[in-house]
Amino acid sequence: MTGKSAVVTVDNKSVELPVRSGSIGPDVVDIGTLYKQTGQFTYDPGFTSTASCESKITYIDGDEGILLHRGYPIEQLAEHGDFLEVCYLLLYGELPTAVQKKDFDYRVTHHTMVHEQMSRFFTGFRRDAHPMAVMCGCVGALSAFYHDSTDITDPHQRMVASLRMIAKMPTLAAMAYKYHIGQPFVYPKNDLDYASNFLRMCFAVPCEDYVVNPVLARAMDRIFILHADHEQNASTSTVRLAGSSGANPFACIAAGIACLWGPAHGGANEAALNMLAEIGSVDRIPEFVARAKDKNDPFRLMGFGHRVYKNYDPRAKIMQKTTHEVLAELGHRDDPLLEVAMELERIALTDSYFIEKKLYPNIDFYSGITLKALGFPTTMFTVLFALARTVGWIAQWNEMIEDPEQRIGRPRQLYIGEPQRDYLPVSKR
Repeated sequence: MTGKSAVVTVDNKSVELPVRSGSIGPDVVDIGTLYKQTGQFTYDPGFTSTASCESKITYIDGDEGILLHRGYPIEQLAEHGDFLEVCYLLLYGELPTAVQKKDFDYRVTHHTMVHEQMSRFFTGFRRDAHPMAVMCGCVGALSAFYHDSTDITDPHQRMVASLRMIAKMPTLAAMAYKYHIGQPFVYPKNDLDYASNFLRMCFAVPCEDYVVNPVLARAMDRIFILHADHEQNASTSTVRLAGSSGANPFACIAAGIACLWGPAHGGANEAALNMLAEIGSVDRIPEFVARAKDKNDPFRLMGFGHRVYKNYDPRAKIMQKTTHEVLAELGHRDDPLLEVAMELERIALTDSYFIEKKLYPNIDFYSGITLKALGFPTTMFTVLFALARTVGWIAQWNEMIEDPEQRIGRPRQLYIGEPQRDYLPVSKR
């Protein structure tokens, strides 16, 4: 509390509501007693002006282009850390010591195998099933295999479930990919780091040795870091809402995956790549930019602007560098999609229309190109997003469970249907 308050007047009746302050960011008006005092609710479609919880995990300042995990700038974490270090930070609140990191890496690595019976789940899906459909089913089914980590009242079981989810998600994602393309599953190896292990499970085949390219593994690891958590977005809010009912953690993460599958959320990088392919070459960019500026043209430039970031997406700067590193390593310096992307970026950062509208390139603009270069089909893009975001979801879920103010989610509505009326028998209708 700040000692400040807000006064709301309804029908000449004024009520005083407390104002709460965070460590950084805007204050919030606590409307928890508004209905009790006035008999009225607030109306906020999309909850864009509503804080649904207190959180210590991630902070975003969209106007300034700032993203902090537990206070640490995303730029520093992506440049100097690795994904499992960020996982530890999100879960426990502090960066690990050398001893803690070694122990955490060991525990995650030795949980990467999934129950052998899980492989039978995949044969129940059609070969052309979307990998996200497979992931929704398989992650939800984990609760049927790991009964010893579904008691949400036990802190130890919650942490075991958290580690299992972080460890097994790459294995399940790789299995979904292998099944999708008709190749045999590849088991994890405990002597590889997290990103290298995942790339091997995706791209190795039994008939030859697979050597992980360290440049590509580092790029994959950085992609995971950049997608690890993003505050109270749609899928995270879904996980929290599902968890508020007391649902087991595996079910909650499956709910988050289902929400992430929506094209307005997790499918944006695929949409950006499709747009670059549609433009095709640099000489066609002026035509598409003109269409984007035309209010009467339905065409929209994908991968520009962000619901939260009104400035340059800080993750996009890191992703741009990563994209160049991957394409240079793979000999794709002259990739036509990259040429189109770079010219579009230049225009967005210099053209007055884009500057005034604050349509800056976001992370999806670059990540689609990078994932394509790494060898992933577009159907796997959102799966990789879900893999990375799992740690954010599970950290947010843990925080919600431990929050003494946590209650089952129950949004209100503005009812605009028919008022009460009497039932008529069918002969009189």
